[in-house]
Amino acid sequence: MLRSVTKLWGASRKFQIGVTILFVLIVFALIHPWIADLVGHGQDPMAIGAYQAWEVPNTDHWLGTDRYGRDLFVMTATGLEASLEVAAVAGLLSTVIGVVVAFVAGYKGGTIDGFLNTTTDMFLVVPSFPLLLTLSAYVRSVSLFDVSLMLAVFSWPFAARTIRAHVLSLRSRPYVELARVTNLSDFEIIFQELMPNLLPYIGVGFASAALGAIFALVGLEVIGLGPASVIDLGLMINWAITWGVLSLGAWPLFVAPIVVLSLLFMAVNLINIGLEEVYNPRLRQTAGA
Repeated sequence: MLRSVTKLWGASRKFQIGVTILFVLIVFALIHPWIADLVGHGQDPMAIGAYQAWEVPNTDHWLGTDRYGRDLFVMTATGLEASLEVAAVAGLLSTVIGVVVAFVAGYKGGTIDGFLNTTTDMFLVVPSFPLLLTLSAYVRSVSLFDVSLMLAVFSWPFAARTIRAHVLSLRSRPYVELARVTNLSDFEIIFQELMPNLLPYIGVGFASAALGAIFALVGLEVIGLGPASVIDLGLMINWAITWGVLSLGAWPLFVAPIVVLSLLFMAVNLINIGLEEVYNPRLRQTAGA
């Protein structure tokens, strides 16, 4: 695994830039308690009435304050952490489900493959966003974990389809046939022979599912159906629209979450492009040309 990461880091400039941006954003989210202490000077900068309302960006409040006097720089870091939590949980769950379905279907084949492939196709054609709207509207107290579960249920088929195709191509390779001859179990063949070759594609599936979860949460929050008890980037955009911040000159409340989401989108896509350039020979030849 470490060798693969080292190979990627040295072979793709886009991968380097994407990982660097993502790392900076994750660190920014993780140190938000320290940022809150630094900005608050002993008081909670996220408390209602902590400062004057609608302060413009200044040396004390880099992004100003909102209508309740809360520091927007701290709010952005806090919202990023909540969004990344949803992304991590939803991305991990959907990737695990997708990987299990893909490996079982692709390796076993036959009736099992037909059943799992049909199930995957059914989930792919289901309009997920209207169902998420319905579930969020009728569940009274939606938590971040509840939203993560709902997003994971509808995002695993994309990873499953991609990984299954690669498993189908790998299961007939000579080294897999040799593993069968040496009486290795199906479990051992999958985890010792197939899994290491598909780690980049699993990583791409996780990144795509995590990013999709973030933007799905933003969509729910913008229309007022997300977990209102937790501040995330989508809720900040909802407040910006509801309060009409652009007309008030309080543009940071709208611009800050948009910029962070754009950086997340750019980072994940650069990582995916870097993986494709390294592990897809045709794309690598095109990029080299």
